[in-house]
Amino acid sequence: MAWVLIVMVLALVQFYGFGFAVGRARVRHGVPAPATTGDPVFERYFRVQMNTLEQLVAFLPAIWLFAQFIDPHWAAALGAVYLLGRQLYFMGYVKDPKSRSLGFGLTVLPIFIMLGGVLYAAVTMLLLRYRG
Repeated sequence: MAWVLIVMVLALVQFYGFGFAVGRARVRHGVPAPATTGDPVFERYFRVQMNTLEQLVAFLPAIWLFAQFIDPHWAAALGAVYLLGRQLYFMGYVKDPKSRSLGFGLTVLPIFIMLGGVLYAAVTMLLLRYRG
């Protein structure tokens, strides 16, 4: 379970790292707070951070539930794929938003696998409970 906790903390640290990158881009591209638009490159950084926040809403409960009900080692491994996906998404989106697909895929695939696994486990538990 320690690996799962490490991956979860790394996901949060990564999110804050993206936030710091947004702050640097804000200064570099002259977009004063509280504006969130104005320079296309700044907007890319900002969108990466917001998309990462949107993904965290599903990722954190998915990894935790998968670790509890399926397997913590697989949860940590899938979480590592998520982290890699987020990093590739960041680099791709900032460079050219059209090149974000691989990073996005490596982000949502582990989430879908974990959510699907947890749903399967829950349905199986219910069926076994009410079977006899």
